Amino acid sequence: MVKLQVDGRKARGDKRRTELIAATLRVIERDGVAGVTHRTVAAEAGVPTTSTTYHFSSLDDLLIATLISCARDMATEVYWMIDRARSRGSRGAEEVAVLLAEALGPRRGRTMAEYELYLLAARKPELRPAARRWLDVLTSMVRHDDEVAFRVFLAGIDGLLIQGLIDDEPPSAEELRPVVDYLLKPR
Repeated sequence: MVKLQVDGRKARGDKRRTELIAATLRVIERDGVAGVTHRTVAAEAGVPTTSTTYHFSSLDDLLIATLISCARDMATEVYWMIDRARSRGSRGAEEVAVLLAEALGPRRGRTMAEYELYLLAARKPELRPAARRWLDVLTSMVRHDDEVAFRVFLAGIDGLLIQGLIDDEPPSAEELRPVVDYLLKPR
């Protein structure tokens, strides 16, 4: 039997990077992207500033890693949502409505942080590939026969999220379901 030796330094480094990305999201939730510096992220993570600059030489590197992490997390969540819907023989309207209501309610801060990062890519071309990644992941995960209808669905979801973020009270899954159902209707 061959034993694989785990490199403890690599594992610790990966763990630290993950902690710094999580801290970056918390800083963005609290202060917006403008509040992200190596110093504020380090303070949020409870580590020396040299740790952030060691793992992420520039703020763009840190923001790109954060965008990629958000895309991966969203893709995982959507994958399991699709899996649950398919196992019940559902088209997914209820599941998407619940996911949106959660994103606009209990996870509102994270959703705002993700959109702020997403919009930053409009100003910073080096962030655009990371911002587009979640769309690429979604497109690869969801079976669709009509590319135009699928793009309309994704644009509708983005619109619902943006509108929900500026509402005084977040919409409930029950309020979102008819709109999501409409977006999912075959054309």
